[in-house]
Amino acid sequence: MKSIEELKAIRDKARAQMNIREENEDGNIRVVVGMATCGIAAGARPVLNAFVDEIAKRGLHNVFVAQTGCIGLCQFEPIVEVMVPGQEKVTYCKMTPEKAVRVVTDHIVNGQPVAEFTIGEATK
Repeated sequence: MKSIEELKAIRDKARAQMNIREENEDGNIRVVVGMATCGIAAGARPVLNAFVDEIAKRGLHNVFVAQTGCIGLCQFEPIVEVMVPGQEKVTYCKMTPEKAVRVVTDHIVNGQPVAEFTIGEATK
C-alpha cells in the first residue's frame, strides 16, 4: 500500500463482498455453497468466490451468497443450491468456477436453470 486511497479501495471492495454474503430481506435469491470438509476438498472455495465475484461484477443487489456445512451428497461436491422465491430449489453438483459464472448468467439473471449441472442429471 502506498496511500490512504489504496487502503480505502481495499476496504470498499471487502465491504461490497461482505454485503453479498449477508442476507437481509425476504424475496431475495439465495445461493448456498456446501463448505464442509468434503466440499472444500472438492474445490468449493473457488466456486464460492466465483459466485461472489460474478454477482458483484453484475451489481445484483437481490442475490446473497451463503455457505453451509455438509449437504450429505459428498460424491457430488462441490454442491450449490439456488433458491429463488416462489420457485423450487435447484441443486447443482460437481460445480466449478466456470459453471458458477454460467449459473449466474443463465439461472439467476435470465431465470433459466442450467439442467445439465443439476443433481438430477448427475444421477442418471
